[in-house]
Amino acid sequence: MSAVSTLTLCWRIERCDGVTIGLTAHDRDLVVDGLAYRAAPGMTPSAIVRDDTLEAPAMSVEGALSHAAIREGDLRAGRYDGARVVVFALDWERPGVPVPVASGRIGTVETGRGRFAAELLGGEVRLEAAVVEATSPGCRATLGDRRCRVAMRGRRTMVRVTSQDGARLVLTAGAGFARGRLRWIGGANGGLSAFIVAADAQGVTLEAPPAFDGAGALVELSEGCDGTLATCRDRFGNVANFRGEPHLPGIDLLTRYPGG
Repeated sequence: MSAVSTLTLCWRIERCDGVTIGLTAHDRDLVVDGLAYRAAPGMTPSAIVRDDTLEAPAMSVEGALSHAAIREGDLRAGRYDGARVVVFALDWERPGVPVPVASGRIGTVETGRGRFAAELLGGEVRLEAAVVEATSPGCRATLGDRRCRVAMRGRRTMVRVTSQDGARLVLTAGAGFARGRLRWIGGANGGLSAFIVAADAQGVTLEAPPAFDGAGALVELSEGCDGTLATCRDRFGNVANFRGEPHLPGIDLLTRYPGG
């Protein structure tokens, strides 16, 4: 029996944009179930504590930003937000069935001094979510989703970014709507999206500057909705699917008095 442990930890990271990345704490690359796990010896998890309670377990994964698979720019851009992570142990000398250690989704991500720390939230955090939706005067559906049911055909367009100045993008063709969403198809921002807060015949203004320079990239513009009953009625004729309570009295009803 060898006195040296041959166990190593591996991370399988499935980003929301469809990219899957494999990393291992071993000093050489491994292949597990057809996925290459790149050597990242600087990757270390915190202590993992599991019990039989319903409290949401949480752990953190730390590592150096030295591996090309995880770049600081991608972390800051939000490409890893909500990514699913599976941590398992493996005998690198005789690879067999992986031993699950923890799994969950990435929560808070912090970067600094060439390192990053990501919070891994277990599945039990879903038990802390609200069971039913809270009432709201505005619609809680997203334009074009299965609850809204507005057909998006003709409400999306593909254009190219000619220049960028902060959050302002000049496009080859302007947008015909003030609210909406922009999705990057190519370039360094590929896969990311942002809300449009203003638009005109020359271009659009986003809620925040893109993470990377987007000049020359192709983008998709999707029409949006401000969630008000008037817009739902007048622009889309979709009041039957409005998901809000615009006429429900608010908390201020308790403070009203005759003649006030």
